Amino acid sequence: MGMVGGGRGAFIGAVHRMAARLDGEIDLVAGCFSSDAAKSKASGADFFIDPARVYASYAEMAQAEAALPTDQRIDFVSVVTRNNTHFAVAKAFLEAGIHVVCDKPLCFTLAEGRKLRTLVQKSGLVFALTHNYTGYPMVKEARSWVRCGKLGKLLKVIVEYPQGYAITALESAADTKISNWRMDPSIAGLSNCMGDIGTHAHNLARYITGLEIEEICAELSTFIPGRPLDDDGNCLLRFTGGAKGILFASQVSSGDENNLNIRVYGTKGSLEWHQENPNELAFKRADAPPTISRRGNSYLSAAAQGATRTPFAHPEGFIEAFANVYRAAATAIADQVAGRKAPKEGYDFPTVDDGIAGLAFIESAVKSSQRGAKWVKFPKI
Repeated sequence: MGMVGGGRGAFIGAVHRMAARLDGEIDLVAGCFSSDAAKSKASGADFFIDPARVYASYAEMAQAEAALPTDQRIDFVSVVTRNNTHFAVAKAFLEAGIHVVCDKPLCFTLAEGRKLRTLVQKSGLVFALTHNYTGYPMVKEARSWVRCGKLGKLLKVIVEYPQGYAITALESAADTKISNWRMDPSIAGLSNCMGDIGTHAHNLARYITGLEIEEICAELSTFIPGRPLDDDGNCLLRFTGGAKGILFASQVSSGDENNLNIRVYGTKGSLEWHQENPNELAFKRADAPPTISRRGNSYLSAAAQGATRTPFAHPEGFIEAFANVYRAAATAIADQVAGRKAPKEGYDFPTVDDGIAGLAFIESAVKSSQRGAKWVKFPKI
């Protein structure tokens, strides 16, 4: 594995490195860890990387790694840079014949995302997107319940992602460091809140239910004066097949930390899952008391059991969910390297198509809000 971005002071880079290494199948051996060459070099030393494989630019890295013998160069690159650089970095490595794992959102715009998908398709390489919440065992169990018909016909989907960290004006240096670029349209894109965490809520609902949005009615708000992008948003959704939904994302919800949660209602029953209590999944019916399923037990689906590392009653969480995305991508890459055919059911990691859906969600939500919270049709994925 190589990495672009994620050096000293980066928020999410360390999480990616821990997750990738968790199962002992992936080694970090190269990187361009910052656009600042000196910082990249210092970060490489932090990670015990051979100085000869710590690069000053991602372009240099892609060219140099591609020139190495196939048994020595990186098998894939993890892209953990800011939103406006994802396309260029991923393109460089795809064109160099190197598989890619990329942080979300996929690209800066939907148009960029479509171009990147074309590159991925032409290359035949593995491209994984780290929508990490799909990696939780009980999220996979929820998906299994929907697929096997346990909930019946889906009627309503409620998905929420409230955070409270951005409620203040964030004037101190320590605070602005967290959110400043996410509020910069030239770096983050059209949206802050919906682009940063609303996309996670959308992806979670899409992964569990298999439903696509047909129309969206959104109102995005900026509650803290002076911010150029949204810090809160409310969406009404119309899904394929007639189901309806509500998606709410906020970074000004005082007292909430990372309270992503989802409820899916069907004609036979409903499910409920909370990211801050990820090892439990509730099933509820109108004619019986609620039941709770827990991670690590033999009564769960094969997908949920396969995403579990520790015995029942031993909790797993955020890093392990991230690791499941990396492990699935690594399996796909290893199969390509060994010349093995992909399994009929495919690989369970978010793809470039999931990234396109996320960008379509962002742009549709912004468009609806700009039109005064009018219903707008969702573009084809």
